[in-house]
Amino acid sequence: MSTPRTDAVRFDTKIAVLLRDDLEPWQRLNVTAFLVSGLGATLPEVVGEPYEDADGVAYLPMFRQPVLVFEGGKETLKAAHERALSRALPRAVFTADLFSTGNDRDNRAAVRAVPTAELDLVGLAVYGPRNAVDKVLKGSRMHP
Repeated sequence: MSTPRTDAVRFDTKIAVLLRDDLEPWQRLNVTAFLVSGLGATLPEVVGEPYEDADGVAYLPMFRQPVLVFEGGKETLKAAHERALSRALPRAVFTADLFSTGNDRDNRAAVRAVPTAELDLVGLAVYGPRNAVDKVLKGSRMHP
């Protein structure tokens, strides 16, 4: 059996999810899962190699780095979204309207129906250089 490495790896990039602080626990989990799926599907560099256990059973690859989850109020989310847009960072959004839709087509239509400045954001995922993502998340706090 190999010994796990104990030296810390510091990434130059960051994957972060910002959730609105008034969400129910099930909503937080659901929103996080939906948001990060967009990053993995669009940015192949964030996904590592497939896994395999000692018996040779294969598993799907996962992100190559941690996903950090933050929370903040409605205004914090709005400001973070504006900063992510101004920095042209890869991003995914989840709006309150998506809790009442039941499929991908309706989800996209719900977002498309609302102007950017009026999106009722409950979640935002961003990926990019560590410092840029930190600036986007200004005013938020780590999720407990």
